[in-house]
Amino acid sequence: MEKKTKIVATVSDLRCDVDFIKSLVDAGTNVVRLNTAHQTLEDTLRIVENVRKVSENIALIVDTKGPEIRTSATDFKYEVKRGDTVKIMGDATEKTNESVVYVNHPNFVNEVDLCEKILIDDGELELLIVDKKDDYLLCKAKNTGVIKGKKSVNVPNASFSLPALTAKDREYIHFAIEHDIDFIAHSFVRNKQDVMEIREILDSKNSRVKIIAKIENQEGVDNIDEILEYVYGVMVARGDLAIEIPYEKIPGIQKRIINKCIEVRKPVIIATQMLHSMIKSPRPTRAEVTDIANAIYSKTDAVMLSGETAYGDFPVESVETMATIIKEVEKSRGDYHKTPITVLSSKTSAYLAKSAVEASIKLDAKVIIADTSSGRTIRNISGFRGRQPVYCQCYDKRVMRELALSFGVYSNYLESNATYEFVRESLEQLISKNVINQDDRVVVIGGNYGIRHGASFIEISEVSNLKKQYKS
Repeated sequence: MEKKTKIVATVSDLRCDVDFIKSLVDAGTNVVRLNTAHQTLEDTLRIVENVRKVSENIALIVDTKGPEIRTSATDFKYEVKRGDTVKIMGDATEKTNESVVYVNHPNFVNEVDLCEKILIDDGELELLIVDKKDDYLLCKAKNTGVIKGKKSVNVPNASFSLPALTAKDREYIHFAIEHDIDFIAHSFVRNKQDVMEIREILDSKNSRVKIIAKIENQEGVDNIDEILEYVYGVMVARGDLAIEIPYEKIPGIQKRIINKCIEVRKPVIIATQMLHSMIKSPRPTRAEVTDIANAIYSKTDAVMLSGETAYGDFPVESVETMATIIKEVEKSRGDYHKTPITVLSSKTSAYLAKSAVEASIKLDAKVIIADTSSGRTIRNISGFRGRQPVYCQCYDKRVMRELALSFGVYSNYLESNATYEFVRESLEQLISKNVINQDDRVVVIGGNYGIRHGASFIEISEVSNLKKQYKS
């Protein structure tokens, strides 16, 4: 049984040989993510080249750092005990030392208020602002910890005047354009303007790279509707999100964002610490299994592994574990997701997409077979989260890889766009893989009037009949 929920696996330049990447794909990886925070362009290019040696079907996501605040670099081990006073200043050019913690945002002091919490290193250390001067803050440590260099700094509820793109972000956007990367996942998206700055660069180069908005703060949550208008998809990045927002609110926010993405047919990825214990352990915790299950029951398109596959001790086992959980949970989820019809190509195509899914369920079809030039009809079908998988032939290799993020969709590239060709090719492939046999019923959905019109017909029949009709 093919799983329908997709797996995104993060690959590091420290471990990216062809055999390793192939083992991740064989275990169930659909999309490879490249976290560029600690990579050079040369490091990233090596991963890209090795992924493409494995298969041209594997989609690639490049992360950008986005507008984040971090502690400055330091050679000093700043140990803090509960109750200690810590001095903080904003200056990216200075190194943190025994008397001052520097952060990389020069206007940091002016943009926070007294009695605000400052969370360092994903919340490992909590500081409370007790005094505010013109150029520095005095804070009291609420717990014991160590302040290290280049670690995250979060101030819940504060809004910072940070640029949407750093110089390194711009480098990687141009890298993505030059090397035909499929997706850019932009970190800390706060509003549509953050996305539009990337869009302007892509448009200036006539690039087809798609943007994934990483939702990691309250602003991003508040502005999710406008953000969705300007992106291809969304990643719910729960690490920083659970620091910026009270953790008890995260499940509700996750569910709400998934529903919004399904409604407008935008792929959604749930990320961060899904199998975190498997960085060091060969088995997941029961809580992690339940976390993945909840994302699947909520009908996300994809779930993501980060440190588990980037530097963990059990990377392949992590993917295998996630795939096993997905397959088991999908057995007990609903056959169909009730969501409004959404017009992506035409009203006819939108209606036929819904009809194809409903027919496949009610008539107990084995699969849905489709073709596409743009991917819109396929994403529309995927939005109904049907029980039957969708096998589609794409007339564009980029579209084939883009659909690797969509729930229940498995794509191949086909040069010819003749109707008889895509049906015949699909049947031959699925029979050879033992997915279908001669007596199985299948649903075929396709179009005869070009890319702007989408699907224009549905055909439902047994495989043996379709083979006779669409023979060479």
